Amino acid sequence: MTATEPQPGRFVPHTPPPGPDAPRARGLSWFGGVGVIIGLELRQRVRGVSFYVLLGLFVVLMLLVSVPLGILGGSDDAFGGGGSYYSAIIYFVLLLGTLIVPALSGNAVNGDRDAGTLATTQVTLVGAGQIIIGKFVAAWITAMAFLVVSIPFLLVAFASGDMSARTIVVSLVVLAVELAVVAAVGVGLSAILTRPLFSVTVTYLVIAALSIGTPIAFALGGVVARTPVTQTYISLDYSEENVDPETGDIINSVCLPPVTSTYDMPRFDLFWGVLAANPYVVLADASAGDFDANGQARDLFSGFASGVRSAQIPPEREVVVNDCASPGSEGYADDNPTPEEIFERTVPSWFVGLGLHILLGAGLLVWGIARTRTPAHRLPRGSRIA
Repeated sequence: MTATEPQPGRFVPHTPPPGPDAPRARGLSWFGGVGVIIGLELRQRVRGVSFYVLLGLFVVLMLLVSVPLGILGGSDDAFGGGGSYYSAIIYFVLLLGTLIVPALSGNAVNGDRDAGTLATTQVTLVGAGQIIIGKFVAAWITAMAFLVVSIPFLLVAFASGDMSARTIVVSLVVLAVELAVVAAVGVGLSAILTRPLFSVTVTYLVIAALSIGTPIAFALGGVVARTPVTQTYISLDYSEENVDPETGDIINSVCLPPVTSTYDMPRFDLFWGVLAANPYVVLADASAGDFDANGQARDLFSGFASGVRSAQIPPEREVVVNDCASPGSEGYADDNPTPEEIFERTVPSWFVGLGLHILLGAGLLVWGIARTRTPAHRLPRGSRIA
């Protein structure tokens, strides 16, 4: 009789098998399970020819956009310079990402459920959280592939110089996070909703609400909320005796009596916070800060951000426009703040919008994990189990 054999008359306790509450991934780490799902998802995408066709079309579109931008980038106008070329390419990648990523991630879970492969994965050692997170990371990596394809175009902008390192780093980080949010929204909704077509459509609607709906709400709110403004206009006398008939210049500066009028001004300053949820505003507001010696924007980020931030400034109730005024006096026509001055005197909002986007994506992923967890106590009518 060996030491491992039970001795006569001695009680040997029996260890019951693991119950339903025991860890499902015993022998497989949590990150290992996520890695398995990521590998499966990426192999499925790379295996098909459609993904490479999509990348090819992306490159063609980048060429069609970047060539005219490159021509403008060599000019001396407001759109010239490597900064404008770089920011336009980043914006174009974000635009195509919001158009392509929902189609790739919006049926990640319910598509497998319809194909009968989700139940096969759920009975393995991989849990619901690992499935959702793995599909999300795979969708994010797929979205980042479009950014990788645009690297040659970004290198052209880098070579032209005229950009700060902060703008480059911040814009790339914010762009990657925004693409991750789009992927999270698509994967989360695909786990929450049962129909693939419906989840893809809702994903597009959510992205459209953030990208297009926020400017519409901002414009409508500002137009509806109005405030009366009183304007006093002092004009020069352009009579024939005061104007040179040959050159048209003023000979005698004679001011006419002030003319007062009242009109309603939209109150966009009451609704500027709505734009904080716009991904394009988030990208511009976080990456802006490059201005020239005259206070003018050197790229699209700074120009867009200063324009959006100008909505924070409430309109003046009393306005004086004086054509007879000298520089520095009240009512002088050219005494307007530069984009850099507007940018410095207003408050940033990018971290609020980016935080809302992260909460939205994370919340949908958590909800999707809860809907995918097995055993399910309730299933929607018509749901496929295996």
